Amino acid sequence: MLLRVVFAAFVIFAAAFADTAALAQDNPSGLPLPRFATTRSSPINVRVGPGTRYDVAWVYVKPGTPVEIIQEFDTWRKIRDFDGSEGWVHQNLLSGNRAGLVAPWRAGEQLPLFTGKSEDGGVRAYLPAGFQVGITACDKAWCTVSAMDHPEGGGSHTYDGFLPQDELWGVYQDEAFD
Repeated sequence: MLLRVVFAAFVIFAAAFADTAALAQDNPSGLPLPRFATTRSSPINVRVGPGTRYDVAWVYVKPGTPVEIIQEFDTWRKIRDFDGSEGWVHQNLLSGNRAGLVAPWRAGEQLPLFTGKSEDGGVRAYLPAGFQVGITACDKAWCTVSAMDHPEGGGSHTYDGFLPQDELWGVYQDEAFD
């Protein structure tokens, strides 16, 4: 009888360990999936598979580009771009910094960057759809962002303000962070 109890406990322990090992294999970082990140440097080769032996699908040429990590394999991360394209990059080429694109699905439009968490407040600037912003915090309704313009003549300006969370690609609608 005691042997059966010990054996049953061992089987339960082994099953729990196997589940933990399987999870670790599916998600080596232990961080939640999916999640948003940004590209760390440039250029970054995005590959068709998790390793350098796979072909390059495309290349990121701008650091700080927001991407969604949707899968992990060893030190490789499968990412999704705002247009739905998917590929693999090495984990060292990604950063936990947050950035977003202003409503890229609203091409050709200008969206207001508000001075406060209300559409009734003042407008600090108008941002074109697809404009990249840094995201500092979100509260499930509004995000605190920084937008930097890059005029051809130099003299860039940074505009801090608020955007409705549902007007950003790079943050989940039910996500809150600061």
